Amino acid sequence: MEKIITLTEPTSVAAEAYRALRVNLSYATLDKPVKTLVVAAPATEDNAPAPADVSVNLAVVAAQAGQRVILVDADLRNPHLHDIFGIPNAGGVTQAILALGKTVELPLLATEVPGLRLLTTGKVPPNPSDILSSSKMGELLELLKEHADLIILQAPPILAAVDAAALAAKTDGLVLTIRSGKTRRDRIESAKAVLERYQVRLLGAVLTDAPDAVQVGY
Repeated sequence: MEKIITLTEPTSVAAEAYRALRVNLSYATLDKPVKTLVVAAPATEDNAPAPADVSVNLAVVAAQAGQRVILVDADLRNPHLHDIFGIPNAGGVTQAILALGKTVELPLLATEVPGLRLLTTGKVPPNPSDILSSSKMGELLELLKEHADLIILQAPPILAAVDAAALAAKTDGLVLTIRSGKTRRDRIESAKAVLERYQVRLLGAVLTDAPDAVQVGY
C-alpha cells in the first residue's frame, strides 16, 4: 500500500487539513447533504498525484469519522486507486454496470481502513466517456447510495475528456484539485467553464503541494 498521510501521519498539518475538508463539505449544502462527489484536476499536467491523494485521504478521514464510504476509481483511462491500497483491479465499475438488474453483489473491495470500501475501474473499456455519461452510471450511483453514507469518485482531468464533467453532473458536485506552482490560472478558468456548461456544482478547491500543508478554499 502506498503512503496515505492521514494513516501514516495522522497528527500532521496535512492530515488535519483533510479532516477540515470533510467537515466543510458536510456543511456545503445544509438543505441537501453532500452524498456523492467527484474529485478531479483541471488538466493532465495537474493530475498526478494530487487528485488521487485528495480523494483517498478524504475517504479515509470520512471513514474514521464513522461514515460508510465507497471510493470509486472512475478514471477509466488511467486506473490507479487499487495500486494505492495494494488491491487487485478486480471487478470494478465496468462489471458493476454489467451486473445492474441482476441479483449479484456489488464488486466492492474491503480496505485496511474500517468503513472504507473501494470500487476499482475493472477492465478498461474502449469507450470511457460513453460509460460515465450513460444512464447506467446514474443507476449505479443510486445503487451505491444504498450501501454508503458518502461516495467519492476519482475522475480524470476535466480538460482531458468529458468524463469528469459528465460524471459530476450526476453527483452533488465536484472538488477541484490545484497544484501549487503547477496549475495555471487559464486551466482553472477553462475547467470552471466546462463545469458550468454541464451545470456541475463546484463544491470547493483544494491546493496541494503547498509548503507543509493542504489548503482548502470555497
